[in-house]
Amino acid sequence: MDTAPYPTPAAEIAALRSLLAERDAALAERDALLLNSRLEIEKLKVQLARARREQYGQSSERLTAEIGQLEMLIGDLEENQAQAAAAAKVAPTTPAKPRQQPVRKPLPAHLPRETVLHEPVLACRCGCTDPARL
Repeated sequence: MDTAPYPTPAAEIAALRSLLAERDAALAERDALLLNSRLEIEKLKVQLARARREQYGQSSERLTAEIGQLEMLIGDLEENQAQAAAAAKVAPTTPAKPRQQPVRKPLPAHLPRETVLHEPVLACRCGCTDPARL
């Protein structure tokens, strides 16, 4: 008989609660980072809108360069936020079984076999499909 000690239900519950607390802390930290990213993006969008209003009110190359910089910064932040959100999705704990390729059995030897040779049909009269030229 196997007399391996099993953890008591209270110890198992305590271990699961500590694991749950760690995951809750990690989720709270990730949510805070995502919220911070969203607020930064909104702030930059407001700055971009203000810069665009100024651009059409008074023409300036400096404003055009500033708008370009803000658009690139917003794009980078949105890309980072999308990557963080994709990484935040919980992966399944059990890996999926790899599909096995079906194994085909060879045809039985007693089946009759015949060889059929398909000759090309000459489609035009100019000779471009002449079998000797092909």
